[in-house]
Amino acid sequence: MTKRISILALAMTICGSSAFASGWRIPEQSVNSTALSAAYVANASGADASYFNPANMVFDPEKVNYQVELALNYIHLTEIEYEDNRSATLDAESEKENFFIPVFHLVSPEYNNLRFGVSLTTPAGLSKRWEGSWASGFAEEFTLEVFELNPTMAYKVTDWFSVGGGVRAIYSRGKVTSSNLPLTIPGVNGYYSRKLNGDSIDFGYNLAVTVKPVDNLTTAITWRSRVDLDLDGDNARLSYQASDFGTGTTTSHTYQGHGDVSVPVPAVLTVAAAYTFTATTVEIGWDRTFWSDYENLDFNYDSSVSPLLETVFGTPRAKDFDDTDAFRIGLSQKMMNDKLTLMFGFAIDENPVPEKTLSFELPDSDAKIYSCGFKYKLDETYEVGMAFLYDQKDERKVANNDSSIEGEFSNASAYMVTTGMMMKF
Repeated sequence: MTKRISILALAMTICGSSAFASGWRIPEQSVNSTALSAAYVANASGADASYFNPANMVFDPEKVNYQVELALNYIHLTEIEYEDNRSATLDAESEKENFFIPVFHLVSPEYNNLRFGVSLTTPAGLSKRWEGSWASGFAEEFTLEVFELNPTMAYKVTDWFSVGGGVRAIYSRGKVTSSNLPLTIPGVNGYYSRKLNGDSIDFGYNLAVTVKPVDNLTTAITWRSRVDLDLDGDNARLSYQASDFGTGTTTSHTYQGHGDVSVPVPAVLTVAAAYTFTATTVEIGWDRTFWSDYENLDFNYDSSVSPLLETVFGTPRAKDFDDTDAFRIGLSQKMMNDKLTLMFGFAIDENPVPEKTLSFELPDSDAKIYSCGFKYKLDETYEVGMAFLYDQKDERKVANNDSSIEGEFSNASAYMVTTGMMMKF
């Protein structure tokens, strides 16, 4: 299949526009996970266990039926405000964003201690637009959509130990437009621009282990592998226009052709434990996201690109991301003879972007996450649920920066509402 890769868009946004986790991750992919701030690994059950902890599928008390969850995520990103320390003319505000994202999970009946599952999720992406301001030179618009098909299986080794895993098939498509990126040469009025769009397919894997050492206690470890997106395409468009006030001459450079870049999607390790007190379950979890694999951004173009455009768009850009930790806690309370389940969650999430390499493509900061939700059994076959999550990003001041940013980002936050139906057949 011919790839039309949005080289710059995907490389930036794959590490860039997440609402709910460090970098670009969106861990919440079901009613349960949204309601519990993704503190949902050791206690994963039902159809969405296929995605969050496939090893748990064989411990589900429902053995003979297929289990399905159909969910819809609504995501709202607030406008991010940038206040420059040097001049009010450099202040900027991003656009608000709204998205509707479908989610699907399925788990098969048990076959001789084996169980199979499949999930279709959107684990990353979203969008950021800085229009009509200085920031548009870096990211007037960039959009990334990431869809993951994750078939899984699990095997019960003993009554207290199971293993699971699966294949990650990731489809990505993106778009970037950056216009009027100004020159910094005295006496010359000039701008760089870029426009790219395309898609890619890449693969990885995930593993899971569940151990039940004593009654009512479940411990789990999951691993989602690093995936290298080896992006290439023939739709890169770069341009340069400049006027010299002293000589009156006009210079222009354009390029349309091949480009390629390799970007790592970082590995994620999760360790979690859940304990049930009669009708109450508490889970605590720790995520480690290995963002340090993302050291630089390096584009390659055909030999026909001009030396100037090669210098601007082809010179490796240091990223030097840091590994990040997230700490999560979730509480589930069953009521009304187990017909109603109430859920609450909280998380503290670090961001991977060092001050020196932060830019408008990803003005990320540390966050606190609050969530709640419920599930209600209509009958033995159908269950409905709804969850709400609020992601509050810290204000971030930037001074020592490679992108000439000197100011403060504020008002960054996100809201997520997940509605879903769970069924057995």
